[in-house]
Amino acid sequence: MLPAMTMTNKDLQTLVARARGGRVVRTGFVDSGSLDRRLLDDPEIGYRLSGGFPDAGLVMLTLYPAHIPEVEAGVQVISLSTLGDVPWDEQDLRVQLGRLELGEGALGDIREVRGSFQVAASDKAAARLLELSDLGGQQITAEAVGETAGKGSKIREVVVPSMRADVVGAKGFGVSRAYFQQGIDGGKVRLNGSPVRAGSEVREGDSLSAEGLGRIDFRRVLNETRRGNYKVELEVHR
Repeated sequence: MLPAMTMTNKDLQTLVARARGGRVVRTGFVDSGSLDRRLLDDPEIGYRLSGGFPDAGLVMLTLYPAHIPEVEAGVQVISLSTLGDVPWDEQDLRVQLGRLELGEGALGDIREVRGSFQVAASDKAAARLLELSDLGGQQITAEAVGETAGKGSKIREVVVPSMRADVVGAKGFGVSRAYFQQGIDGGKVRLNGSPVRAGSEVREGDSLSAEGLGRIDFRRVLNETRRGNYKVELEVHR
């Protein structure tokens, strides 16, 4: 399977400078945990992270001047199904996709869904996958799922007593803290791509993902209430 692109802070600073200079720039798929999001906190630019799945570990980063209202994701999710009698497993699929020579950072996460595989791909790689009728000697069907395999996203304003990851995560997803804590204990919750502890704090610009639930992007703190709680704005992807 093709590796994700590497992204150092120096690389990211160069991209930010290009966006500040008026250009729209996009990476290939990179490890979301390798991005220092503090470098993206710049009033002169906007950015978009797209991985095809709400809790994607590999994402494409698009940077653009702040005066541009919106940019395309640059990602498509393609569903691949085999028509042969021999079922695929994920490792087989990764090997076969790697032989297509799609380019560094062209493919993101892969998820198995009811006997088929959903593959996050750059727009160019997705077009190539949709042209396939066989892969590794097996007949296949390829269908476009869209920019995301999730159910979409919505902005939520919630009140939390603290910025702890377990508190924000439970409130944002609308589940109990005990249930969310089980996910943390099971290693199914990540903060900016890294395993999270219950006491870890979430800051503006952070991304909190939970397997089976989706992803929360912490947009901003709106205000502090009289009782010392915080009203926060979250973008919840499911």
